[in-house]
Amino acid sequence: MKSVTPAKLKKGDEIRIIAPAKSFKASFTEERMVTAMKRFEEMGLKVSFGKYLYERNEFESTTIEHRLEDLHDAFSDNNVKGILTVLGGSTSNQLLKYIDYDLISNNPKISCGLSDITSLANAIHAKTGLVTYSGPHFTLFGANKAIDYTVDYFKQCFFTNESINIRASKYFCNSRWDDKEIPNDGMWAINHGEAQGKVLGGNMVTFNLLQGSNYFPDISDSIIFIEDNAKESIRAFENHLQSLIHQSNFSKVMGLVIGRFQEGTGMTKELLTKIVQTKKELTNLPVIANVDFGHTTPMITFPIGGECKIVAKDGPQIEITKH
Repeated sequence: MKSVTPAKLKKGDEIRIIAPAKSFKASFTEERMVTAMKRFEEMGLKVSFGKYLYERNEFESTTIEHRLEDLHDAFSDNNVKGILTVLGGSTSNQLLKYIDYDLISNNPKISCGLSDITSLANAIHAKTGLVTYSGPHFTLFGANKAIDYTVDYFKQCFFTNESINIRASKYFCNSRWDDKEIPNDGMWAINHGEAQGKVLGGNMVTFNLLQGSNYFPDISDSIIFIEDNAKESIRAFENHLQSLIHQSNFSKVMGLVIGRFQEGTGMTKELLTKIVQTKKELTNLPVIANVDFGHTTPMITFPIGGECKIVAKDGPQIEITKH
């Protein structure tokens, strides 16, 4: 299926905030809300909110019907030019069977989120060809640390058509509300080589939930971006990676880009290198790791269904060529 790139944003455009997974948390204070809103105002964007954003049940979410209504309303409203999720969670894959994919195809627009939203983003791309985006949730714009890098790549992806060269951040924080600044030692070239292809992926656990369904995108000729959070152990990451490798057309994957691991995982460059280099299927695949996306901050925004080039060597290079 041919990829469809949505129109870019411009000043004065409206962004709709929805909650297809977790609902808005009370812990997102008024101060953080003011900070987030100010950052969108500085970008020249107006913000509106889904009808059921604050509705919560025992699963920290709301009904499938209400989440679908907010999703469909955001795509059908001609005033809305972009859609941003408020949080991740664990329930967005409940929506996939009930989404009106024709509505989305007929109203292509930017949609962005990360973590659990990976299933929604990749499924929409698989069913419609629409390029979706892995990037910051709305709440992340309320953070105080490491935000300039995040905003910069958000703007590059959504306001321009120019190629984006990924540069490593100078420091990172272990989570969005963590104020401890950790020096960043840059991207790692785990397996050397060069590749170009279609970008897919996001959070690996959530991406793998789509396996075996018609919501899982064709990974042929792709460069897969994957990351895990601190809830996943090193052994779990290796198992999830192996599950991805077991896909029938994995031999047609062109490269891997791995996001930065949170400190709680215990992952190191040496351990990751051993995991990658003991898997024969990855021997000839360029692999770059410790890239600024995932559950640490700051983060890039990247297009699911877009295109990129990678050069895995000393001084690794990643260029998003179509987004």
